[in-house]
Amino acid sequence: MKISVIQGDSFWQFSQLFQLSLPIIIASNSQLNPNQLMIGDDVNIPGFRSTNYTVQANDSLWTIAQANHLSVDVLMRVNPTIDPYQLQIGQTIIVPQRVTNLLIEDVNNYTYEKMLHDMQQITELYPFIQQRIIGNSVLNKEIIELTIGTGNRVKHINGAFHAQEWITTPVIMLFLNQYALALTNNTSLRGWNVLDLFEANTLSLVPMVNPDGVNLVINGATAAEDQEEFVLLLNNDNPDFSSWKANINGVDLNNQYPALWDIEQARKPDTPAPRDFPGYQPLTEPEAIAMANLAQDRPFEIVNAFHTQGEVIFWGYQGMEPPASETIVTEFSRVTGYEPIQYVDSYAGYKDWFIQEFQRPGYTVELGTGVNPLPIEQFDDIYQKTLGIMLATLYM
Repeated sequence: MKISVIQGDSFWQFSQLFQLSLPIIIASNSQLNPNQLMIGDDVNIPGFRSTNYTVQANDSLWTIAQANHLSVDVLMRVNPTIDPYQLQIGQTIIVPQRVTNLLIEDVNNYTYEKMLHDMQQITELYPFIQQRIIGNSVLNKEIIELTIGTGNRVKHINGAFHAQEWITTPVIMLFLNQYALALTNNTSLRGWNVLDLFEANTLSLVPMVNPDGVNLVINGATAAEDQEEFVLLLNNDNPDFSSWKANINGVDLNNQYPALWDIEQARKPDTPAPRDFPGYQPLTEPEAIAMANLAQDRPFEIVNAFHTQGEVIFWGYQGMEPPASETIVTEFSRVTGYEPIQYVDSYAGYKDWFIQEFQRPGYTVELGTGVNPLPIEQFDDIYQKTLGIMLATLYM
């Protein structure tokens, strides 16, 4: 919700009125100078919605405030023209309501459009979350990065490099929702003070790297738009695209990086395919390029690429990983029960390239077990285990 500045207002005053921490008030209003608020400025109050309330018989500001877990001062501040001593039956007043529930409810068949809908809700309610476009897919869908936090330690998590692994996207989105909810309700996550994590870190999230592929898996060939005939040809005219991993060009985005790419090229399909084709050259696909540019632009300390399945964590690449990588993966393993694997005969992935380019900790985390796409019935178990990794990423 928004509130207009009047004489004498300050961010500190708003934090006291709404029982919100000052850092998230400031972060929600990056467009304003916190030391010089101007009368008439609109200030974002994160985690609250404005609702209209019709005054009933025997109502007073105090009873309305008590019923909504607010102070009378808050009601006075958002209703500056009312006479607190002469409320009229039928009169409409504004009552701020703190949101105490998660916004994300439907995680099944989590299409690009579902993600956009949830992103809009979350960023509107929690304006301390920043959103930016880092590139576009083959079909011109926006590839979106969300960031949360104000700290100098920049960490990164991504999901859905592979189309059939779309369940990784709602895992990331739900964590973002839960993190923001804890910040605005002054609660902890698994015992961690989330405000400390918020002030120490800037967390970068790209929940869906491969939006075209995800929609193809969930919605079928028509999601490929003008590439419909092409993807049907690659899929042997099978209308079931549930096993599709690639982007809409038939290129495996996690085989696209110049980290021993030539090995993958020699042993993988040599033409576009539903899975495993590494492209004719490294970094030909716009989605892969966007993710490479993102890592070049930001000094990520840690990168986690979420995939499915296997409940393992791949953490090394050609001996280029720093000593800290083992310490971190040991903690990831402790909080999930996932098996850490240092080296594997697979190359050209985002994690491989990140370690090669920056000599910083990078991980490919295989969530869940079974056959991709994993059944949605696994979601809660996957989420609870992955929550440990996401929190550990922030406190390590």
